[in-house]
Amino acid sequence: MSIFSQAPQQNPDKKDQTLSRSQVLIAMAVTAIIFLGISKGWVYLTGIPMVPLRWQPEHAAIGAGIGIGVALLSSLIYEIWESYRIAAQEYLEMVLKPLETVDLIWLGLLPGLSEEMLFRGVALPALGMNGIALVITSVVFGALHMASAKHLSYTVWAIAVGMMLGAVTMYTGNLLSAVIAHVLTNSLSGIIWKYKQSKT
Repeated sequence: MSIFSQAPQQNPDKKDQTLSRSQVLIAMAVTAIIFLGISKGWVYLTGIPMVPLRWQPEHAAIGAGIGIGVALLSSLIYEIWESYRIAAQEYLEMVLKPLETVDLIWLGLLPGLSEEMLFRGVALPALGMNGIALVITSVVFGALHMASAKHLSYTVWAIAVGMMLGAVTMYTGNLLSAVIAHVLTNSLSGIIWKYKQSKT
């Protein structure tokens, strides 16, 4: 969802300027295409093989467990960490509010697949598939979710999630766990947020 780190410009005549549903969906699709293109280009130009994405039930189960865990933990942190809640609320208002419930499938699939291919599938092995590579890719991943300095707590959380996704990729040698975890995290977090908003 990194393209959404660009906050909407404030118009003095219109305080609450938000993106439309079509703008959010188009932005997700364009970002996914760009990230997939960079991934493929990186592999083609360097010859460094991408971490394979192959079906293995145990790796799928690991990814599902991480995705559900991260979504629930994010919801808990949202309730107890004020600076995270403020940053996340602004970010989620911009990205999730215009979307219909069915769109949350795309919110999971498009960033989940494209961001994992780029950060964990290509960048991680290209930088050495080690602790340093894990830190670098996670920090860049987190930074792409930062709209401004006041969103630092949200960025810290994104870095932590990136570390977790990178670590499971290194552990399994398979991109499947990270992709499933990312897709579920995005989709479930969106469902939880929309449910809570409907109750307020």
